Amino acid sequence: MTSDDCVFCGIVERRLDASVVHESANVLAIMDIDPVTPGHVLVLPRAHLPELADLDDDLAAEMFAVARSVAAALRRSPLRSEGVNLFYADGEAAFQEVFHSHLHVFPRFADDGFTIGARWGSNPSHAELDANAATLRAELRPPGPAEA
Repeated sequence: MTSDDCVFCGIVERRLDASVVHESANVLAIMDIDPVTPGHVLVLPRAHLPELADLDDDLAAEMFAVARSVAAALRRSPLRSEGVNLFYADGEAAFQEVFHSHLHVFPRFADDGFTIGARWGSNPSHAELDANAATLRAELRPPGPAEA
């Protein structure tokens, strides 16, 4: 997908309409048009950056700060919000549907219908956890500009 085909780029460029919650030079927060619950907001960079690794530390920090601010606003607002979820899908296997980085912020309440169908409880051995940790440590890069 190119930025010309991207719905979020169309919104950033004002070619497409959106209900804007927040905007800065680098970040836009908009209402989701297919919300999980009323008040569901998307926080996205203005730049077309498809993957989480494409975000530099400053932009990721600004997106998270905006998400925190939106979450606090949801909790203060009259919208029903007994809790808040943040959700980021990175890649098709993670259910990313629009390949422009975006962070979902949505209010939660009892019986709101949202579920996560995960298979919890695989209970790996401590040795397996240690091996996986070592594998990740070998690939870790220091925080800084977006990874290549």
